[in-house]
Amino acid sequence: MTPKGASLLDRYFYFFMSLLIVVVVVSGFSRTVGRNLIHPAVPPPFILYVHAAVFSVWVVFLILQSVLVRTSNVPLHRLIGWFGVTLGAAIPAVGFPTAITMGRFNLAHSVSDYSAEQLLIPFSDMIMFTVCFALAVYWRKKPEFHRRLILMATCALTAAAFGRFPSGLQPLPLMFYTGVDLLIVLGVARDLVLNRRVHRVYLYGLPAFIIGQTIAMYTVLHKLPGWLKVANAVLQ
Repeated sequence: MTPKGASLLDRYFYFFMSLLIVVVVVSGFSRTVGRNLIHPAVPPPFILYVHAAVFSVWVVFLILQSVLVRTSNVPLHRLIGWFGVTLGAAIPAVGFPTAITMGRFNLAHSVSDYSAEQLLIPFSDMIMFTVCFALAVYWRKKPEFHRRLILMATCALTAAAFGRFPSGLQPLPLMFYTGVDLLIVLGVARDLVLNRRVHRVYLYGLPAFIIGQTIAMYTVLHKLPGWLKVANAVLQ
C-alpha cells in the first residue's frame, strides 16, 4: 500500500466502519421494520420501540465520535463520551428485558420461527457487547484499546441485523454470526496492513467471540435440556 493509502486507512478506518455498520443495520432491519414496528398486525410491546431508539442513537453516536476524532475535536469527543457511557449502559439494561418480553410475545402469538431456546441469541449478543463496552470504558485513556473495543462491542450488536438478511446469504442456521466476525476481521486486516501485527484486543477478543458464538449456536441448534429449562422458566 502506498504511503497515502496507508495514511487514509489510518485516519478514516473507524469512520468508514461506523458507516459500514449503518449500511448493515439498515439493510437488515429494512426488511422487517415495516411489518414489525411501523405497521404490525399485532402491536408489539412498547419496550421494543425503546430498544430500537436506544440502538439507533448508539449508532449515530458512534459516527459522531468518529467524526470528532478525525476533525481533531478530541476534547469534545472525551466530554460527550460520558453521554456514551450512559448510552452504552442503557443498551444491556434495555436489551435483556426486551429479549425476554419479545420472547414471551412471540410465544403468546405463536410466531412460527421462534422457540424458547432462541432466547440465548440476544442474551449472548448483550453479554459480548457489555464485556467489550465495560473494558472500553476501563481503558478509555488507552485509545488503541478503547477504539477497538468499542468497534467490537458495536459489531456484536449487528447480529440481529445480519439475522434479517435474505436466507440465501445464510446457507446454514445461525450463520449470521459470520457477518459479525467479518466486520471484526476488517479491523484485524487494518492492523496487519498498518502495524504488521494484530493488536491484543483482536488477538484475544475475536477468538473469544467465536467461542461464545459457537456455544450459543450449538446450544440453540441442539436444544440442550439445561438451557431449555432455564429459558422456559425465564419466559414464563
